Amino acid sequence: MNELIINSLPLLLKGLVVTLGLSVAAIIGSTLIGLLAAVLRTSKIPVGSQIARLYIELFRGSPVLITLMFIYFGVAYFGYDINLFAAGVIGLSIYQGAYIAEVFRAGIEAVPKGQREVSWILGLSKSQTFFSVILPQTRKIVLPPLVGQWLSLIKDTSIVSMIGMSELMHQGQAIVDRIGEPVVIYGLVALLYFAICYPLSRWVQHHSTRSALL
Repeated sequence: MNELIINSLPLLLKGLVVTLGLSVAAIIGSTLIGLLAAVLRTSKIPVGSQIARLYIELFRGSPVLITLMFIYFGVAYFGYDINLFAAGVIGLSIYQGAYIAEVFRAGIEAVPKGQREVSWILGLSKSQTFFSVILPQTRKIVLPPLVGQWLSLIKDTSIVSMIGMSELMHQGQAIVDRIGEPVVIYGLVALLYFAICYPLSRWVQHHSTRSALL
């Protein structure tokens, strides 16, 4: 068994690097999309609010695999080429962005409305009020559920293997198909996912505890 683990680790670590790159890129993309959708959703612009609402409801009501398939094969259907990594990042960003939008929306709406009125009285514009007053408070409110959504995104990267991307889960599946021992190999895959997610989970727990004491 030790020999099996030693021989499998290089491929699994190669897949882990891809998973990490995919996770980081998708976390950045989904957070930006989610923030933009939340701003539109809470705005007083009817068209923008309805578009954001439609986007959120559409992707929260469909499987992530459908989104990935649509991005990867849909782009090719219209005659354009897209590599697996880009398809994975775009698909995960769009899908998770819908969930993150609701996290940000809840945080924005949790900030007392009186603070907006005070900011306007002090002469701040709406954009200045949002970036200087609303957003900093929203960040503190949404951090725990936001990180929870990031953890969900990291685990969702395993689904990208369904379109052929050689990330961690795909590499594990390839090893099992070649030499068997699914319990050992998938156990290693699970441990590597745990190695990614656990530090992030502990960090947000520590941050939440520290914020509660301040």
